[in-house]
Amino acid sequence: MTAPTTTVATADDQPDGPDGPPPGAAAGDPFDRDTLPTPPGATAALLRSLLAPLRARVAVTTLLLLLQQAAVQAGPLLVAYAIDSAVPALRGHDRGPLVAVAVAYLLCAVASGTLQYAFINTSARVNQDVLLDLRGRIFRHAQALSVDFHERYTSGRLISRSTTDVESLRELLDEGLQELVMIVLSSVYISAMLLWLDLGLGAVAVASFMPLYVLVRVYRRRAGEVYRVRSTAIASVIVKFVETMNGIRPVRAFRREAANDAAFRVLNRRHERTNGDALLEMARYVVGSRLIANTAVALIVLWGAYRVAGGSLELGVLAAAVLYLRRLYDPIDRLGMFLNSWQSAAASLEKIAGLLAQTPSVPEPSAPVQLPPLAGEHPGREVVFDGVRFGYRTGGEVLPRFDLTVPAGQTVAVVGSTGAGKSTLAKLLARFYDPSGGRVLLDGVDLRDLAVPELRRGVVMVTQEAFLFSGTVAENIAIGRPDASREQIERAAKAIGAHDFIEALPDGYDTDVRKRGGRISAGQRQLVAFARALLADPAVLILDEATSSLDIPGERAVQRAMATVLQGRTAVVIAHRLSTVEIADRVLVMEHGRIVEDGTPDELIEGTGRFADLHRAWRDSLA
Repeated sequence: MTAPTTTVATADDQPDGPDGPPPGAAAGDPFDRDTLPTPPGATAALLRSLLAPLRARVAVTTLLLLLQQAAVQAGPLLVAYAIDSAVPALRGHDRGPLVAVAVAYLLCAVASGTLQYAFINTSARVNQDVLLDLRGRIFRHAQALSVDFHERYTSGRLISRSTTDVESLRELLDEGLQELVMIVLSSVYISAMLLWLDLGLGAVAVASFMPLYVLVRVYRRRAGEVYRVRSTAIASVIVKFVETMNGIRPVRAFRREAANDAAFRVLNRRHERTNGDALLEMARYVVGSRLIANTAVALIVLWGAYRVAGGSLELGVLAAAVLYLRRLYDPIDRLGMFLNSWQSAAASLEKIAGLLAQTPSVPEPSAPVQLPPLAGEHPGREVVFDGVRFGYRTGGEVLPRFDLTVPAGQTVAVVGSTGAGKSTLAKLLARFYDPSGGRVLLDGVDLRDLAVPELRRGVVMVTQEAFLFSGTVAENIAIGRPDASREQIERAAKAIGAHDFIEALPDGYDTDVRKRGGRISAGQRQLVAFARALLADPAVLILDEATSSLDIPGERAVQRAMATVLQGRTAVVIAHRLSTVEIADRVLVMEHGRIVEDGTPDELIEGTGRFADLHRAWRDSLA
């Protein structure tokens, strides 16, 4: 008799929500904060690695900017020559010097504009290539990191790293670096010209750099602290937004709108305060820099005018000095804007470097081995847990010592109360985690010695949450075998009992399931996930409470299909309903990470243990 209604357990052994660390996380865990530990020198190494492939284009860009600045800074020298030489020559009816100055000035303007255009075009391509590389690295690295990382580091923070933080770097590359190089080049060039034109005026101008240097150092230190806090505040806003939108159904069901709004308001206000702090630091810098610059210009102009009146300084030299001083101090405010972008980008790059410095807790083997050829008629493989010990970072030991052998082709159902270790068993077999002690063997081969593609071909897991990607039903089923034909896809769907409902959809197998499969029901999504797993044709199939979303007719259809499809394969079924046990050759009852009962369903039902009690309670519930 089949009656799939009684629940054995209703939760996983280890909380693994996608948007937050599990409850009870250890104090001081870096995953509780927005910033992951960044190894010394990692940020600089990341920047070098991004620019290294573009070294030639960076050199061309630098050369273009050097030439452009040379054309720009030649203007005041031409003005000085015109005042002191060309105009007096014109009074003597010699127009040649003045015409030469005019032509030279025009050529400098044309050259400056042309070089500026070439620089912007070249630097933009460099910047976009850097950002393209960086976004790709973040995406690839996030996928390569182990499940352990994603269960502890929020998806909202990953989104913040690849969007907000990359955008901060884009603003720096698009505007800030060009501004910095221009300021540095113009400062060096103008200082040299002032010293060459007149040693006294040049010395006063260079001396004014000392208080400006102190001001910049103070601003960098204070702004760096502000922007680190600001980046964390932005990430917290994104995390809350993503978490709320992902959980919109329980939010509406439990009327959490007002509470979420209040929590979001606190985070939003915190973001607002950090933005205000950044603007305040910028205002302090601008006021201080303008005070220093205006004082220096006033002193130089007054002293220069006094010397011109005394005949010790030519008027053209003073005019050129004034023009150079304007060009020297006018960019000081823009330097503040650059430092603003720099501090924001530096804080963001530090966070990105911290993310990219994370290493998978389940690494690829250095010398991977192949599984032995399948023996016999059926495609199952033997599974052995040999002295396995395991505990999550956020709690105690879940499996103190675990030994189990599942012969090839056997279907084992695992039941037990919440926290007994059932889902942990499944995650270790799928190698989402590595045991802290002992080995998990597949046909005698340690899972840690298998390359990931080899392991994924041999072991497939269907979880309680049937996640579907945006795309058609056929594309979601074919994830199990990307090269599968339409006939093979439909055959898998028929075997699992999903063909009829798929055909009834508006476009059949070509129906777009939309975000997370929202166009179809939870039970239908689970059937698609089963078809995906069956199409992959694994030797070992893990069902982690995978029928919990199905209604009674749907579960019966799946059970009928599974009785045929699982024949000969090794299957580990984390049982959510007692009816699921009926397809198993063997039942394991777990308590506190240990097997307390082991036998066939009939043997355990006839006994006096934990499973017999559960079965009697189930039968009484049917009366």
